[in-house]
Amino acid sequence: MSMGVGKYEMDELRLVVGTMVILSVATALLVVMPYLLLKDTKPPAKLAPYTDTQLIGRQSYIANGCVYCHSQQPRDIAQAPDALRGWGRASVAADYAYDTPHLLGTMRTGPDLLNIGARQPSRDWHLGHLYAPRAYTPGSIMPPYPYLFEVREGEARAGEVVVNLPPSHAKPGQVVVAKPEVLALVDYLIALDRTYPALTAEDDLAVDRKAPR
Repeated sequence: MSMGVGKYEMDELRLVVGTMVILSVATALLVVMPYLLLKDTKPPAKLAPYTDTQLIGRQSYIANGCVYCHSQQPRDIAQAPDALRGWGRASVAADYAYDTPHLLGTMRTGPDLLNIGARQPSRDWHLGHLYAPRAYTPGSIMPPYPYLFEVREGEARAGEVVVNLPPSHAKPGQVVVAKPEVLALVDYLIALDRTYPALTAEDDLAVDRKAPR
């Protein structure tokens, strides 16, 4: 204890030691323990790894800020009515076996997207929604992403994917062509489907064996 420092006063040594203790406890609780609990978690049999195209689309999802407005973590019915909203069952750790980094999100300006591929499997819908959100969801506050598309007069070239907009938003003589970046993004969104059971019969049995009697 430094000269002149009272019993309950803070000197440099106490400050450093206290900081290290708090940091160590926080690291143990938030990093070490979750790792030990989940390190042996295996991917569910019905969860497929992302394809190369879907991984590119995932990077586009991150780059375009989708993670700031959409979560990927449906909650338990005791916490939020996510299942009643059609967002799916509460997610479990195994649902994210192929997700690096995880995109759980912290905001819900828009709906949760962990199961958007099951709710909306149409590529045409996703392309149109990204180009003109309010054409598909009236009143939506989602911004459009016109730079992911090429708009020009005339007809599309062979092999190009054309966005089929509703008549109210289509302009005569104009074609909207999806760029590869948005096609990959839509492939990723359609791959978001965690509607398989959270636990297998073997998992249920293992949980039952561990339950207190």
